[in-house]
Amino acid sequence: MSAQAEAAAPLWGELRYGAELASLLADASVHSTRRREDAQPVLLVPGFMAGDASLVVLRAWLRRRGHPVASSGMLVNVDCAERICARLQRRVCDLAERSGRPVALIGQSRGGALARVVAVREPEHVSALVTLGSPVQDSLAVAPQVLRTVAWVARLGDLRLPGLFSTRCRDGDCCAEFRAQLRAPVADGVVSVAVHSRSDAIVDWRACLDPHGEQVEVESSHCGMSVHRDVYRVIDDVLDRSHELLRG
Repeated sequence: MSAQAEAAAPLWGELRYGAELASLLADASVHSTRRREDAQPVLLVPGFMAGDASLVVLRAWLRRRGHPVASSGMLVNVDCAERICARLQRRVCDLAERSGRPVALIGQSRGGALARVVAVREPEHVSALVTLGSPVQDSLAVAPQVLRTVAWVARLGDLRLPGLFSTRCRDGDCCAEFRAQLRAPVADGVVSVAVHSRSDAIVDWRACLDPHGEQVEVESSHCGMSVHRDVYRVIDDVLDRSHELLRG
């Protein structure tokens, strides 16, 4: 798939976010979700140009479900992928050691790609992985508007502004291991599900089809995946299956 591949859906489709959030909030089953005893910890990773605040609705639902929920610590997801993954690895290991249980990782867009690499690196500390509209096959298979933003951030990174990725991250040595592990298989003991939407106007949905995990399609905007009822049903199923595997 070409790095220049663009999302096929029209960009105005992302205006569905408000309706998707309203539909979620109006769903009684979301509010009355059954609390699980001894629920595993969850780490949430936001998408490109977003921060932990973008996943506040999902975080609240997971807590009602009984999960200890940790955030990535990012205000804006624009740093070098390798630097972020190193920090996320430390968070996952610390969370797993404190709770005595492996961690479920949920990442949106670029956050899912980062979470996937952490799952590859820390199979003993990760129980499940859910990627939401994450371009794991080609990180630049995005809409032209987004690609221009990526290029702008990379140029600032080339100027050595701290906390930003640079053009070197695409082909250079700094992220060579990250790029290889993004395509590597996830351990058999990790329940791995990649969620995609053909009407995603930000990321080419084909880039989200992880060949080493289950592929689940929903009818959602890209930004709305973190507040979509069908996505919550997918996450609910993944976490239940992962929990059963942990119980043996």
